Amino acid sequence: MFETLSDRLGGVFDKLTGRGALSEADVSEAMREVRIALLEADVALPVARDFIAKVKERAIGQDVLRSVTPGQQVIKIVHDELIETLGGKDLSTGLTLNVTPPAAILMVGLQGSGKTTSTAKIALRLTQKDKKKVLMASLDTRRPAAMEQLAILGEQIDVKTLPIMAGQTPVDIAKRAMEAGRLGGFDVVMLDTAGRLAIDEQLMAEVADVHTQTSPAETLLVVDSLTGQDAVQTADRFRQRVPVSGVVMTRIDGDGRGGAALSMRAVTGAPIKFIGVGEKIDELDVFDPSRMAGRILGKGDIVALVEKASGEIDEAKALSMQKKLQKGQFDLNDLAEQLKQMRNMGGMGAIMGLMPGMGKMKKAMDQAGGVDNKEMLRQEAIISSMTKKERSNPKVLNASRKKRIAAGSGTSVQEVNRLLKAHQQMATMIKKMGKGGMKGLAGMLGGKGGMPGMGGGMPDMGAMPGGKMPGLGGAMPPGMENIDLSKLGQMPGGLPGLGGPKKKK
Repeated sequence: MFETLSDRLGGVFDKLTGRGALSEADVSEAMREVRIALLEADVALPVARDFIAKVKERAIGQDVLRSVTPGQQVIKIVHDELIETLGGKDLSTGLTLNVTPPAAILMVGLQGSGKTTSTAKIALRLTQKDKKKVLMASLDTRRPAAMEQLAILGEQIDVKTLPIMAGQTPVDIAKRAMEAGRLGGFDVVMLDTAGRLAIDEQLMAEVADVHTQTSPAETLLVVDSLTGQDAVQTADRFRQRVPVSGVVMTRIDGDGRGGAALSMRAVTGAPIKFIGVGEKIDELDVFDPSRMAGRILGKGDIVALVEKASGEIDEAKALSMQKKLQKGQFDLNDLAEQLKQMRNMGGMGAIMGLMPGMGKMKKAMDQAGGVDNKEMLRQEAIISSMTKKERSNPKVLNASRKKRIAAGSGTSVQEVNRLLKAHQQMATMIKKMGKGGMKGLAGMLGGKGGMPGMGGGMPDMGAMPGGKMPGLGGAMPPGMENIDLSKLGQMPGGLPGLGGPKKKK
């Protein structure tokens, strides 16, 4: 969603960091470009104006203009102000449920904003991560099959839903849900209210009545981020009538311009608590201003990457893989497991989008045709067409075996050879890591490296200007300069960098 804004800001910052010293005129010119970028991203004018004023006031100070790295200082100021605009560092994320059970969570919003799906997503998160016993109830008596939709979602995520009784009003259903929650020993009761195509008096009166009867611990307003400033205006009008405690922004993964997220907190005063990052029922993230600011400035989101990885890793498989890697062993069975886990995490493009400093490389690859995630499926098919002996010992693969594998997987001998070459490069890297740790790996990074799922290999770093990654000045990505890579944890299957393994259920 923030790609255009990130690109524009990245261009401005490249100009700043490319200069040895900054004058007040340089900063003013950069801030004009930042303001245009914000307005093009559909950020509300008062918010953009206030943001620029705060950044400029700090950026033209003596500490910046006389700094050894003034460009980096300005970027840090913009980053800090983005965090404040999005909600601030001290903003408590997640839900406040410190009331006598059952705690009611009232879901409100316009029709089509994703309210029912968001209800199920939050219920799943409360059940899995917070170990809460949750009951869901649909108060939507107008939309056809609305109650059935919530019941079906409840079955999918194994969360109880209130039995449907025809003829009841939303207030009656809410009372029955709270009573069922008390009698059933539920920790949380989620109340999914009806929506409208536009805000009207009847909608507000109904929401207000339900709120009065249930005294919810949280009243969450669900808005569609693709509607831009309309989402902000909707939130503001709801806040005037109902004590909204937080906002859930859906479709944050869409191709909208992202200004609604930047304007929401400043205009309405309501914090964004959750963001929907995909259509799947588990694709919901707790909103974190620091992490979102990092994404906007192209620093990635290493926390989201760790969470994604840990959600796909099996502890037993990870430990087994780790032992093999420590011995410098990496066969085609291991590669197939890596491909599967990368595909489950959204593919290489999604992973690169969350990696610090990879924004520009991802954009360059997208312009060149993008990362072909179907390539992973083809490579998995190639490995599946091999015998156990061939997967454990690729050296036995002669010409006739390769022809058989290509025919069995619906690919060509050339594709089989490319996969084997990529595997060999990875295996060599693993051996170096086993012998020399991170120093051994560092020796590999200057040259060409094969990476499955990327059409034959990583870009040739040596072919880039000065042999450096674009936009990084040859250094580690911003914010990671002081990180000890050897302590970052384990990637899927034990490769360093993406957090630890998933615990057994």
